[in-house]
Amino acid sequence: MCGRFALYSSFSAIKEYADILNEIEDLEANYNSAPGQIIPIIMLQKKKKYLKPAKWGLVPFWTNNPKIGSHLINARADSVAIKPSFKAAFKYRRCLIPANGFYEWRKNNKQPFYITLKNSELFTFAGLWEEWYHPDGTLLRTCSIITTEPNEIMQEIHDRMPVILSPKAEEKWLVQNDQKKLLDLLIPFDSKEMQMHPVSKAVNSYKNNDSQLLKEV
Repeated sequence: MCGRFALYSSFSAIKEYADILNEIEDLEANYNSAPGQIIPIIMLQKKKKYLKPAKWGLVPFWTNNPKIGSHLINARADSVAIKPSFKAAFKYRRCLIPANGFYEWRKNNKQPFYITLKNSELFTFAGLWEEWYHPDGTLLRTCSIITTEPNEIMQEIHDRMPVILSPKAEEKWLVQNDQKKLLDLLIPFDSKEMQMHPVSKAVNSYKNNDSQLLKEV
């Protein structure tokens, strides 16, 4: 599962990383991004990348109940191509979700950990996006983070982890159309390239949102 992450890099840093065109006027640091919040996603449209806002919690285009999104914050890599809630987005609407790190809770004692990459401050999760129209015509754009089996470092605390894409895999995730090749990208990230440390349980509440959450305890 991936239920919280941090993104504090500036828009200019994200633009340089992903070579995107801006559609977000202001990007504030968020040290405790939580489901239901608006987060930035990188989408490919007309062969160009755009940074756009989306609500975390995917709402399938066909549903009549937008509240379903609160249960669809993650999509499992092993069923994303076949599960009705995700299969259309997997085929047509894939995205990158930028992050600086993410949080996970050790199952046996609920101790939170902050996980980052050793050699890159900024990286992206493999994501899906959807657009759902309210009966009054209002557009709701939503997204979900794909998860996979844990690598060696993550299995110490949890049985799932978000799919982190390498720069080469990022491009393939956005442009590839072959289902098997797309599924081949949804693998655990190299544990040797990751690091983690315990953090304060203050992160348990999304209302707490400052850089102190990242500090080791």
